[in-house]
Amino acid sequence: MISVRRARQPGRRLSDRRGGRLGRAGRAVVRPFGLALFQGDADPPPRSRRLTFNVPRRLGLLVPFKTYNLVQVAELVLALFVYGPTQAMVTDWIGSAASASIPESFAHLSGVAVALPLALRDRWPLAAWRVAAVVMPFTIWVTVTTGAMEPPYMVPAGLTYLMVLYSVAVRCDRQITLAVWIITVLAAWIVHPNSMPLIALVVSVAVLFGYNVRTRRTATERLVAEERRSRLAESAQAVLEERARIARELHDVVAHHMSVIAIQAEAVPLRAAGDPAQLEAGLAEIRGLSLEAIAELRQVLGVLRDQDGRTDTAPQPGLDRVDELVANARAAGLAVLVKRAGRLDGLPPAVGLSAYRIVQESLSNAMRHAPGAAVAVDLRRDGDELRLRVANGPGAAPGPAPGAGQGLVGMRERAALLGGSLDAGPAPGGGFEVRATLPATNGETT
Repeated sequence: MISVRRARQPGRRLSDRRGGRLGRAGRAVVRPFGLALFQGDADPPPRSRRLTFNVPRRLGLLVPFKTYNLVQVAELVLALFVYGPTQAMVTDWIGSAASASIPESFAHLSGVAVALPLALRDRWPLAAWRVAAVVMPFTIWVTVTTGAMEPPYMVPAGLTYLMVLYSVAVRCDRQITLAVWIITVLAAWIVHPNSMPLIALVVSVAVLFGYNVRTRRTATERLVAEERRSRLAESAQAVLEERARIARELHDVVAHHMSVIAIQAEAVPLRAAGDPAQLEAGLAEIRGLSLEAIAELRQVLGVLRDQDGRTDTAPQPGLDRVDELVANARAAGLAVLVKRAGRLDGLPPAVGLSAYRIVQESLSNAMRHAPGAAVAVDLRRDGDELRLRVANGPGAAPGPAPGAGQGLVGMRERAALLGGSLDAGPAPGGGFEVRATLPATNGETT
């Protein structure tokens, strides 16, 4: 008994799996029809400010809504326009059909049956199709009873139904659209098999046209969303680049001045040797360097405080202030020799600032890694290029190994942003050397 039951279990599981697959397949087939007939809903209508107007306050008590859309107003006008001819046409049919006893009120009901889906088409297209599907048998019955047309389709009712189908295809999911098309074709085959191919062709054209409009509209919306995301990404990238630029400025300002201040703080007591006057002079020099550093920090941070990018601080430094860097470096114990060649004035502000920062960072590195060394600063303008060379020999005292911070990275980024280049590395005879080439005209001829 037990062995028999165990032998049958795999077969039962296989049948259960097959039954589950069939059940899921059946639900997948039936679900679009359920959405089309009962549960589904259409996308909201596209909003356009040009086609929407507000009702004045004086007329607010006379109308039910505060805002009106011109498309919906046009649909209501069209519904009223269709109602009149349909009612008159059915009245003539009833009067001409002597054998058919149809109340004249059916003419008004036929007009309402044709006009109501048009009135609902823009705001609720799927509901409009459901109404049209419910009232269509009534209009067909009136046509068949009066014997007015063959096949039994009123022209106004047919046009209304095609417009509703178009709206469904534009505003509903493709599963719902496919179910609506199948229901329509099957109903046409049941009502009048001979005209079914022509009806199916006309209905298919309306549905495919609406589906094409929906596809293009969806693609346009995706493109707009992608462009919006691209703009946001570009804005975020611009913010990151601006933060990186400010970070480089802060690094250069803080690294240089703090290095000079630290070296001065160590050298002043030794140089003063107990002399109060020399000690006071050294402290005053340290105070001046500190105030200069604070001023440059305020100048850099002023960009962050100004929403329009304007600032009331002094202009950014350029090569005209290299002598201040040299004086600070000499005060810190470096023997600095400066050579200039060519015309160094008239440089673009970005080039002058980058050159100044490169010289500043190079001297700061020499102070930290080669204290007491001899430094050669060579500034040369060669045509449309500005060439910088800052080389220091071995220091009088050992310092930390170069390249531990972000100074070299920042200098390379400055040169690369301007379209230039920068090389840095150990010098052949000992020490360290920085070589940079920057465009001196920003691509403009002088």
